[in-house]
Amino acid sequence: MKQLFLFIALTTPFSALADNDELAKKLANPVSSLISVPFQNNLDYGGGKNGNGFRYTLNIQPVIPISLNEDWNLISRTIIPVTHQDNYYLDQNSWSQTGIGDVVQSLFFSPKAPTSGGMTWGIGPVFLVPTATSDFTGTEKWGAGITGVALIQNGKWTYGALINHLTDVAGSDRRGDLNASFIQPFVSYGLGQGQTLSANFEATYDWEGNQWSAPINLAWNKVTQWGEQTIQYGFGVRYWVENTDSAPEDFGFRLNLILLFPK
Repeated sequence: MKQLFLFIALTTPFSALADNDELAKKLANPVSSLISVPFQNNLDYGGGKNGNGFRYTLNIQPVIPISLNEDWNLISRTIIPVTHQDNYYLDQNSWSQTGIGDVVQSLFFSPKAPTSGGMTWGIGPVFLVPTATSDFTGTEKWGAGITGVALIQNGKWTYGALINHLTDVAGSDRRGDLNASFIQPFVSYGLGQGQTLSANFEATYDWEGNQWSAPINLAWNKVTQWGEQTIQYGFGVRYWVENTDSAPEDFGFRLNLILLFPK
């Protein structure tokens, strides 16, 4: 196995390795000028009424940068969740539910050049669209709010935070009000050959229920080529520090596959 890895390393052009490192660095930046389509697979255990729930969530997250002029980009980030869960809610027919969730659409207006201090930032609106195909995978609410991100990339390090706040503006009166804040501090380190180690904290605070839902994620990812398609793949573990009745408990796993379309 070691000889195979050495052979691949020696036969891979240095320029390709350098390009992969640059792509990995761009992927660590939520508002970089790189078209990508992540498929984020999350497997979580625990939670639910009896504490023995299982949830699988596939987040499809296309990122599309749009050049507005010489100085500004508009970054479109969409999250389309597809969920299967067991033993979370009692349906009339089953303890299991499968369906598409509500879409979250973020738009970041971001300067193309970092500030004099090396900071990259973006700010804009965020919207919640009630696209859920099941009562158990969505809110039945239209939501709107503000989102922002700020980060610094220094050598192999990237560190920063992404935040948003959503409030319902229309929707079903039979569902509870939506008033939630999301905070995601993150850090990553480039290992070379397109590899990165990353950590983030995905904390959501429900202002109506006065509850936190907060997993910590640790992950390894690698940029490479499958034929003519550039991808990033990787895996990670997560631990739920805080959770609500509708959130998992204990440990979970994350598997990533990102299709990249560099210019």
